[in-house]
Amino acid sequence: MTRPETRRVAAIDGSGQFVLVEEDVPAPGPGEVLVENRATLISPGTELAGVPAMRDNPNPEAAPRKFGYSSAGVVLEAGEGCDDIPAGLEVACMGGGYALHSDYVAVPRNLTVPKPEGLSFEEAAFAHLAATSLHAVRRADVRIGENFLVVGLGIVGQVAVQLGAIAGAHVAAMDYLPMRRELAERGGAELVLEPSEDAVSIVREFTRGYGLDCALLAFGGDANEAVRQVSRMMKQAPDGHQMGRLAIVGGARFQAEGWPVAVGNMDIRPSSRPGPGYHDEAWERGRDYPPVFVQWTTRRNMEECLRFAAAGRLDLEMLITHRLPLADFAQGAEALVSTPDRALAVILKP
Repeated sequence: MTRPETRRVAAIDGSGQFVLVEEDVPAPGPGEVLVENRATLISPGTELAGVPAMRDNPNPEAAPRKFGYSSAGVVLEAGEGCDDIPAGLEVACMGGGYALHSDYVAVPRNLTVPKPEGLSFEEAAFAHLAATSLHAVRRADVRIGENFLVVGLGIVGQVAVQLGAIAGAHVAAMDYLPMRRELAERGGAELVLEPSEDAVSIVREFTRGYGLDCALLAFGGDANEAVRQVSRMMKQAPDGHQMGRLAIVGGARFQAEGWPVAVGNMDIRPSSRPGPGYHDEAWERGRDYPPVFVQWTTRRNMEECLRFAAAGRLDLEMLITHRLPLADFAQGAEALVSTPDRALAVILKP
């Protein structure tokens, strides 16, 4: 197939408004493949978090910022070093600046994985956020029979709930939005609750007095109160110190008063991105790490999430609230910004 000349790309202008721009289709560089997108997924967190501030402080002179980092489609052309990736291969793609909300994208080879047979392009488009969730659950070291709490039930939090259940943990989930709590319950959470003064005692009862073994904060912004609440929910040693593991993904900010005594001896574990490899350009374009030393790379995490979804153990379909053509992407993006109680996973179809 002849490479198309132009593509449409979703963007945000300097006033925080959603616009569709047209530009030349990029040629795949060394270690890259050109993919015709069949579905892309808007992240309700990272991609759109700055829009309200941009609208409050507009800069009309700023160039539109293209966005998107999770998609799925069909390989059209392989660049140098990608001879083993045939045209026509169905793949999931990820990566900021690569897997854009667009008709066509050029993506480094290690930020793509083959789409399992029987899995839809819509489900495969979750690969980036699902891998981010899997890496976070691993950082929390969730184990069978443990008590695990997920705070913040966006897409990453929802997938974490399901992965915690797959791992055999007793999963609790907490969020302010009723729709998201309902989805978490469908995804396997044994307890769903909203943040409140009673949350600590409710979780204590849920854990039969043992306390939490681990928790995950999966949201951005001020997390001071959430950290205080979670520390009070954790298991405690006889000397009164809190124990357990708290992983943080999604840009939460906190400053514990009386640090570190305020959080006892909890292990606080940042979880960055979808795993090792992402943003290492040499790795992205084909130079892999030795698997014996780095087993769970970003690419392997993508693969595992899609395997779970293809086997019916991870339900990504139920998280989709909107399906729109790329031309109408502004409608879906605006829903995520303005009505987060009614929108979660927005799928675009180029």
